[in-house]
Amino acid sequence: MFDPDDLESIRSAKEEWEEEHVEPVLERFGEREEEFTTDTNGHPVKRVYTPNDVSDLDYEEDIGFPGDDPYTRGVYSTGYRGRLWTMRQYAGFGTPEETNERYQYLLDQGQTGLSMAFDLPTQMGYDSDATMAAGEVGKSGVAIDTLDDMETVFDGIPLDEVSTSMTINAPAAVLLAMYIAIGDKQGVDREELRGTIQNDILKEYIARNNYIYPPEPSMRLITDIFEFCAEETPKFNTISISGYHIREAGSTAAQEIAFTLADGIEYVEAAIDAGLDVDDFAPQLSFFFNAHNNILEEVAKFRAARRMWAKIMDERFDAGNPKSKQLKFHTQTAGSTLTAQQPMNNVVRVAYQALAAVLGGTQSLHTNSYDEALSLPTEQSVRVALRTQQILGHESGAADTIDPLAGSYYVESLTKDIEEEAFEILDQIDERGGAKDAVEEQWIQRQIQDVAYDRQQEIEEGDRVIVGVNEFQIEEEEVDVDIQEVSEEDERRQIENLEEVKEWRDDEEVEATLEAVRDAAQSDANLMPPIIDAVKAYATIGEISNVLRDEFGEYHPGSAM
Repeated sequence: MFDPDDLESIRSAKEEWEEEHVEPVLERFGEREEEFTTDTNGHPVKRVYTPNDVSDLDYEEDIGFPGDDPYTRGVYSTGYRGRLWTMRQYAGFGTPEETNERYQYLLDQGQTGLSMAFDLPTQMGYDSDATMAAGEVGKSGVAIDTLDDMETVFDGIPLDEVSTSMTINAPAAVLLAMYIAIGDKQGVDREELRGTIQNDILKEYIARNNYIYPPEPSMRLITDIFEFCAEETPKFNTISISGYHIREAGSTAAQEIAFTLADGIEYVEAAIDAGLDVDDFAPQLSFFFNAHNNILEEVAKFRAARRMWAKIMDERFDAGNPKSKQLKFHTQTAGSTLTAQQPMNNVVRVAYQALAAVLGGTQSLHTNSYDEALSLPTEQSVRVALRTQQILGHESGAADTIDPLAGSYYVESLTKDIEEEAFEILDQIDERGGAKDAVEEQWIQRQIQDVAYDRQQEIEEGDRVIVGVNEFQIEEEEVDVDIQEVSEEDERRQIENLEEVKEWRDDEEVEATLEAVRDAAQSDANLMPPIIDAVKAYATIGEISNVLRDEFGEYHPGSAM
């Protein structure tokens, strides 16, 4: 990218600058730190960057143009100039009625996509009246037992006008079936349904532990979804391969993208092994990343991830469709950075994190609410979070040009460093047989735990400043924040509604459809059609999941994978 003579001239000029200008200042005043490093990776940060730090980059091969291979600068040729990213606030709590009210409120406030949070029983495939569900119904998201609940959630919300992201993994097939059934009832062509299911079970074994079945049948469910959606719902993203929870568990930025792309490789290989052509399903893959506080490190991370995925799909899988090489991703600001101390500081943190996501070219974005370290977000706090995105999109100018930090000597150098470190981690995973085997031997989990431990030590020893926590503290007053709570009455009403559905549904039809699910599980038939039939008969998520538990078993840590 640069003339060798120019590089040598710049190198000499830098040495002269350091001698004449920097050293006298250092002698008098010093610097704030002995060594500056990036937030999580610990890459040394130089005092100043020059063309010599990116002298080995080739513009066309390494950077290129937006919408063109290697997609470093983004997957769309016009960036946000055509339309802004999807503003998709994560929401869902209590009963379906309460969640519908929150969705209607968010849409009225200008949100452009829905993002659905489910309570813990739903995520684990239990009905609200199950013993295991007691005390958890509606707490971490909305309770969904049957199609009746989904009908309530989307009452008055036409599915041909919104896209919906569902953060659901182990029972993703059942929730997707319910969404398709709602679309069928609304008369929406399945080809027009838009949205995403998370459907990323490997990440559950790594970071969240919300799994049901062992990995082999779980991967079978995922590939069945790939195959079904490629034919029936081509605009629906069949998986959101998630680095978000990996980062929340304590990983570095490079580990976040390395472990996430390793999971992606595992899913692609499983689908190919199941007989699918890579270009039939790969365009429907999507990713989900975290946005932390170090703005420039996060921008470099997003750019590196896009470039890496393009290389992986080209070199490992010989993908021919350009869309198969395009890493499209949703971003959520970092929940782990929110503090209960001085919670209004979180408004600032979230704004900076959102800026990093936009400068990094995200396709959709959730901004956390400032009170989430205390409770579920209130209408007031979620409105502030949404307004943060709207101000960013309409007032900041950050969305007016594509990849505005491209060409920055520092950002390009950091992008290259993160990419190289992430590929080194991928090599180590390959040596262990791939992501699934690396998870089985707990190698990935140990890497994250080591980083998380070191980070916590830095905070406790004061080496890492957390504003309002270990520096700049104040004597805490009574926090004047409205708290969003889910009551025991909500749980009672949800169970009563489930009992009513069981009274009026056709039990013979339910049994017949559940038996069809069992038959499909025992064969190599695609599970999605019988699951859709079962949810349309108002079989519960617990009943369908229990059929699959009977056939597939349940996974317990330490058991054979």
